[in-house]
Amino acid sequence: MKNCYLCIGFFLCSVLGAYADALPGFRYEDATKFQIINKGWDNTTEPYTRLPQQFMDSCREEQQWLYNHSSGIAVRFATNSKRIAAQYNLKNNFHMQHMAMTGIKGTDLYYLNEERNVWEHVNTARPQEKNFKADSIQSKLYVENLDGEMHEYMIYLPLYDGINWLQIGVDSTAELTMPRVENPRKMGKIVIYGTSIQQGGCASRVGMVPSAMIQREYNLECVNLSTSGNARMDFYIAEALASIEDAICYVIDPVPNCTKDRCDTATYDFIKILRTLRPEVPIIMVEGIMYPYTRHSSFYADYLPQKNASFRRAYEQHLAENPKGLYYMSHEGQTGPEMEGTVDGVHMTDYGFRAYADILEVFIKQALDDTGVDYGLTPTQAIIRK
Repeated sequence: MKNCYLCIGFFLCSVLGAYADALPGFRYEDATKFQIINKGWDNTTEPYTRLPQQFMDSCREEQQWLYNHSSGIAVRFATNSKRIAAQYNLKNNFHMQHMAMTGIKGTDLYYLNEERNVWEHVNTARPQEKNFKADSIQSKLYVENLDGEMHEYMIYLPLYDGINWLQIGVDSTAELTMPRVENPRKMGKIVIYGTSIQQGGCASRVGMVPSAMIQREYNLECVNLSTSGNARMDFYIAEALASIEDAICYVIDPVPNCTKDRCDTATYDFIKILRTLRPEVPIIMVEGIMYPYTRHSSFYADYLPQKNASFRRAYEQHLAENPKGLYYMSHEGQTGPEMEGTVDGVHMTDYGFRAYADILEVFIKQALDDTGVDYGLTPTQAIIRK
């Protein structure tokens, strides 16, 4: 009998997910009518891609594909609807053995608790397996039986897929408007450039990527420009980062995607481009993580520290030239206590991402303090710091 109830529960969840667009009394509006956040530029060819065409043209083919993923991007809106749904059109048919489909192709609805000034997770769209093919349409009824008062919401988009369009569903007579509360604040953007880990591999759901955590906890937009396997410190990417006019902090975390030779030859010049074009914006250089198996592999125990040493030498060169606005985060603790925070010895679980974000936030706080940005600490951060 217990198994029957579980089957019924899973069936009902699937029905609600698959047929939210068929529920009576709903209306859907295109999400571009509202506020798209956590993007570096407004002039991308499509609303949910992450890089403008002038920089896309310089990218390798695989980079272009990855920058069409919507990692970190979210849509902000307000509504008094008693039900909230969404439907969206995925670009790709893409799977990974080690990452949940809710992280690859899902969407997360968050609610702003204005009394506590914190974002609270409401529900997650679980992609329907029959619709994993390219150009599929996914639907989700996130929540119903709300109080009918005006509230603030946010929907995070897929980490390892892109979307062609997103529609927000509300009751037919409900208001659906631009957000009325400035959260995140329009005080500049934290910009993260990194590897598959920072792109979101392997978060269980899309709101658990570090860039999203930082955005919620600092009440500032956080732009995720990480690309799986392709954070090789290409100089055109440094120029792209520098062109984000409202950047207030750069996080540079490319070492896992670079060979030792690349760390030797590219690190100094990559950072130099940023410091030359945007001398007022602080830079946090992040060492490559030590994978758990490094403790047992004689090759990686030697090779990974060599890459980090090359990366650090470039940091020390820049520090000697000008110490202002330059910070360095070591690998210590990035994967959590006892290195328990990975799903496959490399990519993070949510537990690992929380550990990583907690350490990175300490450096971001120092960097923003030193620039005089008055960002404050949210109650969520205060809880984390206890």
